[in-house]
Amino acid sequence: MILLASASPRRKSLLGQLVREFDILPADIDETPFENEDAAEYVQRMAVEKAKASADLSLQTELSPPDRSIIIGSDTSVVLNGEILGKPENFEHARSMLRSLSGKTHQVMTAVCLFDARFDHLVVQNVITQVTFCQISDLEISRYWASGEPQDKAGSYGVQGLGSVFVEQINGSFSAVVGLPMFETAQLLQQVGIEPLQEMSNE
Repeated sequence: MILLASASPRRKSLLGQLVREFDILPADIDETPFENEDAAEYVQRMAVEKAKASADLSLQTELSPPDRSIIIGSDTSVVLNGEILGKPENFEHARSMLRSLSGKTHQVMTAVCLFDARFDHLVVQNVITQVTFCQISDLEISRYWASGEPQDKAGSYGVQGLGSVFVEQINGSFSAVVGLPMFETAQLLQQVGIEPLQEMSNE
């Protein structure tokens, strides 16, 4: 049994390309960064905490015996000059973030954690992708906000949607920017005996 510790439809869609069957069991955790916490350490900590919180939550559900569960947790942060840009609180916050990203190259860090509850063993990987934005006008920012897309996105944009019009170049993993690094996730699944290609090729 595989559990995805995320309610993100983007992560659900990506994981669905690797395995046929899994349950979704997001857990509510405190996502506040520690004081002076490094961005890479933060995303990895979030991925681990999400996976472990989902494992704990599974004890209270009828989804599956937790000792047979593989839990996948993931976290994505947009990082500019070492600063974590989270989800916007309002339009002004989103405008400030998009202005800061305009015409610059930033990092998107996505950590994925695989927690094997059978052996109380976890592995976490952080995938860093360089994303370069074009120059963005305030009018474009206003129109983008009105689309409704930026409201729940780290850094106030979604690369898989309208936000892609701002992206001049991506150097790294596109799927990681969307929310789940496919290559690394497949590698982690193989470590616990799950072969994505074999699973998806079986009728």
